[in-house]
Amino acid sequence: MSGIEQEMVNKAKQWMAYADEDMRLAECGLKLTENCPFRLIAYHAQQCAEKYLKAFLVYKKTDFPYTHNIGYLLELCAKHGEWVKTVEAAEELTPFAITTRYPGEDEEVSAADAANAIKIALQVKMSVTDALKKENFPF
Repeated sequence: MSGIEQEMVNKAKQWMAYADEDMRLAECGLKLTENCPFRLIAYHAQQCAEKYLKAFLVYKKTDFPYTHNIGYLLELCAKHGEWVKTVEAAEELTPFAITTRYPGEDEEVSAADAANAIKIALQVKMSVTDALKKENFPF
């Protein structure tokens, strides 16, 4: 593996590590029995999905803007594989990147919304991981 390839692997691994931290926080948050911040759980699930998509793009040496628009990131990923079609539902996570963080922009997020956001983000994680395995990514 060349130095540039190793650098891309290392950067992709960093993106995935950060994504996994977001998911751990989301899953732990969902276990709260009182005053559960469902909006923050959905936010961290969105961040997990976003970062896994960006990890894939880093590995594929594809430039991307620092955007929270999962639909756009999926478009970029689609240039490198059909697997993207299996996670098109991830686009519905995009609003959680903004509306859940700022007063006046917030929308109600229910327990069901938060749980669904986690489910979708885990599907993105699995799809990206599977795609990288097919590329012989050294996990």
